[in-house]
Amino acid sequence: MRQTSADSGEADTVTLTVAAVGRLSEKLCRANGNTELDIEELRTFVEVADAGGVSTAARRLGLTKSLVSRHLARLEAELGVQLLARTTRGAALTEAGATFRNHAARACAEIDAAKEMFSPEGELRGRFRVAMPLTFGPTHLAPVLADMARRHPQLHIHTVYSDRFVDLVAEGFDCAIRVGYLQDSNLIARHVGPIYGKLVASPAYIDANGSPQKPEELSGHQALMQGTETWQFLDGEQIVSIRPQGRFKADNGTALVAAALAGLGIAWVPDGVTKDYIASGALVPVMTRYPPPPAGVYVVRPPSQHPAPKVRVLAEMLIECFENAPHIAGNTSD
Repeated sequence: MRQTSADSGEADTVTLTVAAVGRLSEKLCRANGNTELDIEELRTFVEVADAGGVSTAARRLGLTKSLVSRHLARLEAELGVQLLARTTRGAALTEAGATFRNHAARACAEIDAAKEMFSPEGELRGRFRVAMPLTFGPTHLAPVLADMARRHPQLHIHTVYSDRFVDLVAEGFDCAIRVGYLQDSNLIARHVGPIYGKLVASPAYIDANGSPQKPEELSGHQALMQGTETWQFLDGEQIVSIRPQGRFKADNGTALVAAALAGLGIAWVPDGVTKDYIASGALVPVMTRYPPPPAGVYVVRPPSQHPAPKVRVLAEMLIECFENAPHIAGNTSD
């Protein structure tokens, strides 16, 4: 993963931004004999495409369904193509719509970025779509987004909570918050804080199966996992990697805790999720001589020369949050 630094050359960025949007609009309009595309129609189309229907998109946008339908009809008339096929379940993208959706999303993002460049210092505006982890996100990170909305009244924040790794570009997200050990990709990530976790199991599981003392002993136990991940442990200054095996998998830490409480196996879960269960004795730390190395919290965004100001502001607020409230990260000494 690559790290990004602060923005520079804002004037050049604005020029490039406006030019890029202008070229896209000019190309589309020239091909279809039109003079201009309405940005609100583009935003409406992107929202309907992402929501899968007019009703859901209207609720997200705070508009009436009839107004959303009019925006879509005008846009299709201007382009001369059908973008959406209406169905009994909502709306599905046509082949032309699927192609145009990514162009429209980029155009909206570029225009928002250009507006922010000309806004008064520190003022953020426009739509900000963020993907947050369902585990840890609503309880620990959501207050940061709420504070961001309070500080910037012109900013419209739309958050999706899921432990699924969303496709930021295809699904139109400005950024995602990801927790754990990141794999290499073409996305740009900024580390904003650490996350500590540990192996836990229920007393009933330990009574029935014993407690592993070394990483290699995990092969004889049921692991509660998110998928086919590798677990890492610290042996002094060395990292030991283990590929655990188990019959219970879930893409959500809360579900893994539920399985651990039921005595199904051993789970690796962030301290923030297990703290109360350990305090009550419902879960017990396992193999404490070999703690997992700290994972991280990252703001991940699509590749571009400069991050949008709102992405940079969110990252800085999260860094401040972890510095001022270190208990969020958890503590390996618990």
